[in-house]
Formats: sequence, structure tokens, C-alpha cells
Amino acid sequence: MIVWINGTFSAGKTSTARELTGILPDSTLFDPEFIGDALRVLLPGKRLAEVSDYQDLPSWRRLVVDTAAAMLAELGGVLVVPMTLLRQEYRDEIFGGLAARRIPVRHVLLAPAETILRERIATREDPEVPAEEVDVRVRQWAYDHIPVYRQALGWLTADAHVVDNGALTPRQTAERIAEAVRTDAARVSAIVQSPEPTRETVASGVLLFDEQDRVLLVDPTYKAGWEFPGGVVEAGEAPACAGVREVAEELGLALDRTPGLLVVDWEPPQPPGFGGLRLLFDGGRLPEGAERRLRLPGPELRAWRFVTETEAAGLLPKHRYERLRWALRARERGRPLYLEAGIPTG
Repeated sequence: MIVWINGTFSAGKTSTARELTGILPDSTLFDPEFIGDALRVLLPGKRLAEVSDYQDLPSWRRLVVDTAAAMLAELGGVLVVPMTLLRQEYRDEIFGGLAARRIPVRHVLLAPAETILRERIATREDPEVPAEEVDVRVRQWAYDHIPVYRQALGWLTADAHVVDNGALTPRQTAERIAEAVRTDAARVSAIVQSPEPTRETVASGVLLFDEQDRVLLVDPTYKAGWEFPGGVVEAGEAPACAGVREVAEELGLALDRTPGLLVVDWEPPQPPGFGGLRLLFDGGRLPEGAERRLRLPGPELRAWRFVTETEAAGLLPKHRYERLRWALRARERGRPLYLEAGIPTG
């Protein structure tokens, strides 16, 4: 199990985590900041210059998951992880990766009042950085993240067990967290457990349209970026039937016909991940009032929306957007297309 202690800078995560490892039996401190420090040494300067925060590095997010899994395999027990996560898509990616490895996560947010946060940054009364290492840049970095933290509070408070530690010592805060873990007040994250593939897969997506011909996208909780309704084709299952099944499971909509094929896209592997065939089908235009019947499975999808092709470019990862773009062209032309890595062949 992992107890992930979140909060903005100077919320008291590290000092609380140290105390918590002395309270929870068989617990070990795992600070992902050390992975960031290692990547600063290992990666070339040109790559590091492309990001403002090591959390923006896909390698950091992947290594956090892999290292946590390796530590739990080695040690068992509980990992206590003090790490700020203010971008929901990074939380999705990391917690989704842990869920895929069947590692339960209890997400805790330390949320002192903003006035207390600012006072701690100014005086370092609750330091997460040794006083001798604090300089103007570190303080300004912490101040700059308060608005980001404020914007993230909506999803953070909905996702995590909140502890207001403004008037608490690190020990008292740790005792509150330990009690919440013992009583299940800090519940295991409900994020879907989607096993990682061990070989190439076939996946079917279904494009659904509204009366303005906007396409329906969904926002998964377990990975970054928006997606099409759909999922992996199960053994012995016809791809079109898989798409129909996924639409019913994800959205509560029963399609009244087998959707027509729009594109077959061969997605090349991107180690350590696997590729495979990605199919998009035309589910047609939803009848009036169908939107009111949409029902999302909370642990798997958090939102849906109809978007134009232009709007989709800002929501979908590039390879998915290219797949959508050519699927829309295929729909206009009335014939399916074969793609490789999002590019039509022939």
C-alpha cells in the first residue's frame, strides 16, 4: 500500500511523512524528489532545458511508478510518499500506473490555510528544505505555486482525504493520517485498475456525434489526455462488438446497430509500452435527448464533452488527434482508411 501525502510547497509533507513512518507498522519513506535529482544528472542539458519542472518529464513519472513497485516488492508493507501533485493529468498517470500494478493508494492532502502557508514560506517554521539551503529563488518558487495549488483544490479535495494541519505539529498531523488509514477514512483511491498489456493489443473506439456533428470525447481517470469511448478487444470478441460493449459500459448507451469502420491505425510500440491495432468506428449521430442519459463510471471516467475537430486538437494527445482527423476524413469520403502511426499509407 502507498500513503501519498500531497499538498503545495511548505504544507509540511516531508516532516509529516517522517513522523508517519514511525507510526505505521512496516512503513518506509519514499521521496520521488530523489528521482528528479537523478534525472538532472542523467539527462542531457538540452532535454532538461525543455521543461520547467522535472514532473513534466515522462521519464520521472514512469520511474516514480516503477520505483514504488520495486520497493514494495522488495520490502512489502507501506510506502509513505511525500510529493506535490498539482496537475490532475500527472496524478492520473501515476496513480493509474500504480493501480495497473495492483498497488492501492491512499491519497492525503495537507491543506493549511493560505495565510499559514505564506507565513511558513516566509519564516520556514515548517521547513521541507534545510534552512541553510533556502534562498530567494526557493521562496519565490513556493509563492508562485500557491495560485496553481488554489486552482487544483477542486479536484484535490474531491480526490483526497483532507487534513487541515495549520494548527498541528508534524507528529499530530501524522497521527491524524494514521488514524484515517486505520479507520478507512482515507479510502483507497477508486481509480480503475487497468492491467498493463504484456504484448500488442487491439483496441476499438467509437465516434459518437451530436446534431452539430461535434464528436464525443471522454476524460479517463487513469491516464493523461482525453480519449474516445472504447477499450481493448477481449479474447474471442469481434472489434465492432467490443466498441458497442464499451460504449454501453462507459456511457450507459445501447447502440442500435453495429458501427461502421472508419480507420485502422497501427500504433508502433513506444518502450516500455506496447503498440498494436487501433480501430475507430462510426457510432453515428446520437438522437435528441441522449445526452441526458449519459452515465459515467466514476472510477474510470470523470467527464465527457462534445468538441469540434479544432477543439479536439487541444485535448487529445497528438497520435490520437491524428487518428481522429483521418477518421473524420474517412467519414466524409464514405470509405475506411488504413493508417500507420496516424499516417495514411498508399
